[in-house]
Amino acid sequence: MSTSQEKIHELIEKRAQARLGGGEKAIDKQHAKGKYTARERIAQLLDEGSFEELDMFVTHRCTNFGQDKKHILGDGVVTGFGTIEGRLVYVFAQDFTVFGGSLSETMALKICKVMDLAMKMGAPVIGLNDSGGARLQEGINALAGYSEIFQRNILASGVIPQISAILGPCAGGAVYSPALTDFTIMAKGISYMFLTGPSVVKTVTGEDVTQEQLGGASVHSTKSGVTHFAAENGEEALFIIRKLLSYMPQNNMEETPLVACDDPIDRLDDNLNDIIPESAKMSYDMYEVISSIVDNGEFLEVQKDYAKNIIIGFARFNGQSVGIVANQPKVLAGVLDSNASRKAARFVRFCDAFNIPLVTLVDVPGFLPGTGQEYNGVILHGAKLLYAYGEATVPKVTVTLRKSYGGSHIVMSCKQLRGDVNYAWPTSEIAVMGAEGAVGVLYAKEAKTAENPAEFIKEKEEEYRKLFGNPYQAAKFGYIDDVIEPRNTRFRIIRALQMLATKKLTNPAKKHGNIPL
Repeated sequence: MSTSQEKIHELIEKRAQARLGGGEKAIDKQHAKGKYTARERIAQLLDEGSFEELDMFVTHRCTNFGQDKKHILGDGVVTGFGTIEGRLVYVFAQDFTVFGGSLSETMALKICKVMDLAMKMGAPVIGLNDSGGARLQEGINALAGYSEIFQRNILASGVIPQISAILGPCAGGAVYSPALTDFTIMAKGISYMFLTGPSVVKTVTGEDVTQEQLGGASVHSTKSGVTHFAAENGEEALFIIRKLLSYMPQNNMEETPLVACDDPIDRLDDNLNDIIPESAKMSYDMYEVISSIVDNGEFLEVQKDYAKNIIIGFARFNGQSVGIVANQPKVLAGVLDSNASRKAARFVRFCDAFNIPLVTLVDVPGFLPGTGQEYNGVILHGAKLLYAYGEATVPKVTVTLRKSYGGSHIVMSCKQLRGDVNYAWPTSEIAVMGAEGAVGVLYAKEAKTAENPAEFIKEKEEEYRKLFGNPYQAAKFGYIDDVIEPRNTRFRIIRALQMLATKKLTNPAKKHGNIPL
């Protein structure tokens, strides 16, 4: 065998060794837990044969605690680039078979390298997390490595899409990178996120809690709102990433991809003409409205199990990606509260950062009252949504279906927050408050002295409804651009979006605003 052939043979052997990660036994253990290896996950995520790996031969530099005797090629993370539906993406996948996926200085350098490349090339970066945390043997170097990653997450925010999948443990400092990215997906049963584990919680607070109860996918998708999607398993988590990216541009300088649409733009749905109940106290399902008006009824909902009184997600109108924000009358009558406001505000800001038009469907009776909300800072949280809509420069189309009262009317993309096209259904009521509340304030004294107080109040409520319980008062002042027939909603939104395609609007020059956090 010639020298060159020997060297090629050595390369092939090293590649095979690197691909084994922590070895066959460790891979079998990973499979036994219902988890895939880092390279298997990348193969599932990317287009077949598109992955190009970088830094396969990197090893750690640590000599503490006998680490100088144990080197594994790749050092616990697989990094590189490939394509999803033909579009360039960068990816890093932590390898739990190597030192439990723990983060070392060199692992951080590998991750930072693909993040830097993603920024230079203007392409999304995807992190597949499965790690026991910082590598204890490396001490401060591991912490510095996390900090380097976080700094890049911050600088990349709003420039390129960043998506995190949690496919195993993600604890301590490791949780902050996913928290800084645009979307986080957790896989049920195999993933968890928390700052301090069950044993520390037990020591400090005396609480007995399992990993699942403390930071499982169901907890973070329903209670905390930390994760945006709770997938049934690892494969579904990766499928969601592919689906998500189909609605996004590659970076903040590009437009969203247009998709061929075979759903007629002038398709009418007569059911919408009857969907609003006769009684203002009765609910209906906003999902029915959304599925009726978007292309082929397809809607990718975000945070569907958290703050269910508001609905957010991605859809298309005539092939164009949009972000939808909609009140849900079926849950808490569609009121806004702290969690709903935060949920919607962050989504609005994501869409604005990446040139995704916003379609807002309004049926909101107000903000949730009570000490619970006030003590929780509902004023600040509501102001976040107000700020997000007011700051957004993307095309904004708003349709008011029924109630739009008081402060909640303002924060749901009203005309004065630079809503471009504001439509209303004939069933809409745009006012400071509902008839009952308004009459209670306006005629409190008169009601006491009236011959028949109940009859008097009923008469005044009807009077108030005639004046404000309709869209025409707002339309009279130009705050509503048109009152539309519900069944025409799809067509009118599409025409509005077509008209707004060349919109150019910039905010005043500044370093950045001070959003009420």
